[in-house]
Order: sequence, then C-alpha cells, then structure tokens
Amino acid sequence: MSLHIPVMLPEVCRLLEGLENKRLIVDATLGLGGYSEGILHKWQKVAVLGIDQDPQAVEVARRRLSDFGDRFKAIHGNFRDLSCLLNESGMGKPDAVIFDLGVSSMQIETPERGFSFQENGPLDMRMNTTDEHQDIAAEIVNTYSMRELTTIFRKYGEEPYALQIARGIVRHRERSGPITGTSELVEVIRKTLPAPVQRKMGRNPSRKVFQALRIAVNDELDALDDALEQCTGLYGGRMAVIVVSYHSLEDRIVKNKFREWKSKGLGEVPFRKPLTPEQEELEGNWRSRSAKLRAFFFKEGSMEGKAK
Repeated sequence: MSLHIPVMLPEVCRLLEGLENKRLIVDATLGLGGYSEGILHKWQKVAVLGIDQDPQAVEVARRRLSDFGDRFKAIHGNFRDLSCLLNESGMGKPDAVIFDLGVSSMQIETPERGFSFQENGPLDMRMNTTDEHQDIAAEIVNTYSMRELTTIFRKYGEEPYALQIARGIVRHRERSGPITGTSELVEVIRKTLPAPVQRKMGRNPSRKVFQALRIAVNDELDALDDALEQCTGLYGGRMAVIVVSYHSLEDRIVKNKFREWKSKGLGEVPFRKPLTPEQEELEGNWRSRSAKLRAFFFKEGSMEGKAK
C-alpha cells in the first residue's frame, strides 16, 4: 500500500497562514492522514480532528499520527454529519475545515474494495464497509433498469455514451446473468462501445461509469452539499473552508456554495478561479492532474450579522 500524497498541500498551508491564532483544523476527509500530518508538523500549537467514513483509513491514520499525541484525534464518520461529529469530539469550534474529495489511493489500490477498473474485485464501492444496509455497486449494476442506469451514468459520470453502456449491461444480464466483478463490467463496456469510440476516449472506457457508480453508492454529492451547508453553523470567528475537488460535479457544488455565501456577505473568496497543481507536483503525482482547489474565508462577525 502506498502512502497517500496530499494534493496541493503547500497551497493549502499558504491559505491557512492567513488565519491568526489557529487552534483547531478539521480534516474532513482524513484518508491516510497526509494533510493532517503536514499541518501538525507545520504548526506546533494546532490540533487536528480527522474525519473519515472508511474505518480502515481511520485506523491507518491513527497509527501513522500517534506520535502527535492529543494534538490529533480521528473519528469514524461521514462528513455529512460534520456538526454532530464536532460536538461529539468536544474540541470546540474549528478555524478551518479541509475537504479532499473523491477516492483515496488506498481504496483504489485495494482490489477487494471494487473501486478500480484496472484490478479485478467485487462490485462493492462502499466507502463505509461497516454499513451492511447500504447498497453496493453490484446491486445497481444488476437490478436497475436501463433507464435508471442511463440516468446514473449521465448524472454522476457525465458519460456521453450512457445509454449505449446501460443497454449493453442490461443485454449482458439477460443473456449471461449478473455481472459479478469489476473486470467483467469493464469487459461488458469494452464489448458494447465500438473501437473508434474507445480510441476517441483515449482512456479506459469504464472510467466515468466507475465514477458514477461510486458517487451513487456513497451519495457523495448530496453529502458534500450537506457538509458545506453545516459549515456556516461552525462559525466561531474568522474561519476558512478549503476544498480540493477532482471533477466538475463536485467543483460546481463548491463554486455555487461559495458564490452564495459571498452574495450574503458572509465572507470572501480569495481567488476567482480555482488553483491547480504546479508542474512539479504533476510530475511527481499524476493523480493530481485534475485537482482544483477553492477556498472561502468567513469574516469575523458574519454569522452574528446573519442571525440578526
């Protein structure tokens, strides 16, 4: 298992520099603790609360950051419950909340999680593997109608060939039975799309379908919207919300939410266009190539003004 490389960590730290008397940073997507470690090393008087819905990631991060003692605390939970998790932690109001969205390197590199279209594994894709009541990707792939599959692939994957792929999946189910693994799903998609279409795509033709299934399984977009909405209630002074996103669906939610906050006079956006990784980072970490960083600074007193 490779250690997670935190994308655009220097840029995140530069934004945090603008917060005076920092005491608590919330790493709302803890993963393996890359951002948390960078922050704890840089600011000796800052504590970090890490949140992740993946219990495996929480345990790895706890072991990795154990030397920081009570300056670091990790909680297993979904960031859509941000307010409740913060209250349970007893650590008080945060000075910043950081979101690094999407799937982690550990999850991709663990075939039995079902996130990778390059390795064979079960069609699972749950971030929270302890939730036995949550639908897994196999249930969507094998029970949803062609119309429902088309909607998911278009809405969450922005897949232009959503209808053709959905039709191919349903036909395969009718002829050969359920699709049981990631490699089988990839093969069905490859057989469905004509070779010229696949060459035009350039990348693996399953990429957007896997993204769509992962988002649907974990209800990622609604969870993000819920978490951002709760950030206004976490206010205790000047506070930053920093988000690193990896596709247009996430970025659009973040951009619109920040625009809404600004229009209400709650604070400021420090830069109009999102920041992107420097060339040096792209060369060292190819997974950062689609990353976009946006930030919002709540101004001191903004929530009190809103309450009045």
